[in-house]
Amino acid sequence: MAMRWHQAMERALYGTDGFFVSGAGPAAHFRTSVHASPVFAGALLRLIHHLDGVLGFPSVFDVVDVGAGRGELLRSLSVGVSGESARSGRSGLIPARAGSPETPTTTATVRPSPVNPLTITTGYDDSCASDLTVGGSVPLVERVRFTAVELAPRPDDLPEEIRWTDRIPAGVTGLLLATEWLDNVPLDLAVHTQHGWHYLLVDPTSGEETIGDPLSRADLDWISTWWPSPLVPDSDSSTGSGFRAARPAQGSSLTARSRSGCPETPTDRTPVPLERVEIGRTRDEAWADAVGHVERGLALAVDYGHLRAERPVDGTLTGYRAGRQVPPVPDGSCDVTVHVAMDSVASAGERVARCAYLLGSQRDGLRALGADGGRPPLSLAAGDPAGYVRALAAASAAAELTDPAGLGGHLWLWQPVGLSTDLLPAGCAGPIDTAAPS
Repeated sequence: MAMRWHQAMERALYGTDGFFVSGAGPAAHFRTSVHASPVFAGALLRLIHHLDGVLGFPSVFDVVDVGAGRGELLRSLSVGVSGESARSGRSGLIPARAGSPETPTTTATVRPSPVNPLTITTGYDDSCASDLTVGGSVPLVERVRFTAVELAPRPDDLPEEIRWTDRIPAGVTGLLLATEWLDNVPLDLAVHTQHGWHYLLVDPTSGEETIGDPLSRADLDWISTWWPSPLVPDSDSSTGSGFRAARPAQGSSLTARSRSGCPETPTDRTPVPLERVEIGRTRDEAWADAVGHVERGLALAVDYGHLRAERPVDGTLTGYRAGRQVPPVPDGSCDVTVHVAMDSVASAGERVARCAYLLGSQRDGLRALGADGGRPPLSLAAGDPAGYVRALAAASAAAELTDPAGLGGHLWLWQPVGLSTDLLPAGCAGPIDTAAPS
């Protein structure tokens, strides 16, 4: 029975036997930055220490991972905070670039000070100001609280210090992460016919699409605000039946789920498509809700997406299974993903946080956190050959993460809550025009 894409994705991904709820987990099917290299976790560890200082070393520092998979990222971060990775050399951290936030030793104490030298200048809203008085001298390892938010059952081997829940906790002070979560938040698809905008329906067993009811006022408003008016198709470009087959995968094996643009090519038997829109209103609501759970700190979304000036003409809907790109059939057997309208999401989060945001590429973000992919100096090879080899391996891993044609093309949305953007790592976001249309 055909249904709207939102409903089909909800069942296929998060139902009782859904793709993200049952089975081995996302890592068995595709590779994200979290899975690609420990350099990613190492950079986030630097960010955690940076925020801890900016927030005045709170008595509890939260690290919340929304859409945590099987807890892979939090496992790495918990090891890093405990100091085990630094002792074993398994963290993948590389020396920080000049100007990037340093990662202090986790066992070091903080000297109490009645006045913090950091000041906040914002002018955006008074709620962006924070009390940065430095707290006690308790090491971060004793104050950090890791929380994984995921609908799947808790993994048996997950370290006990990582909490597992299906709801975002309230009152987060610290860092809320959403790495490739928003692209899996269910949404509706629509087409513009000679009778106006209509929802696309999909058969969850075959992936075939038909044209459904006219759009609601809320979804029409979202399209008019965030998706540039497409060309209305001529009457002879529409199909008599309204049916469209699920699009096949392009290419062969893929190692990551991060290709920009439309990842698929219709078959010859597919009729000329009507103009498609991926309605991001539900992603806006999901991100706004997540930001609303942060009391003080930073909400960071990392995802592949697009901006209003360059929306994909034919959409980005696709599927992944066992390392391969496959037709997006919402039957629960594969990941069904759609790129994120990041400027729309950012605007929704800003309204909740009442603080300005920054939006940049993964390349910008990782470089600001010390992972720039540059080769270590050759002088290191003479004095410390083994260290040079380790640094070279780390630099190669960082280069993959910052490659703008791959994972480096991900967008990073930095949404502070109770903080000014001036207190975020310098250079974490490049100039991107995300102004909402007037």
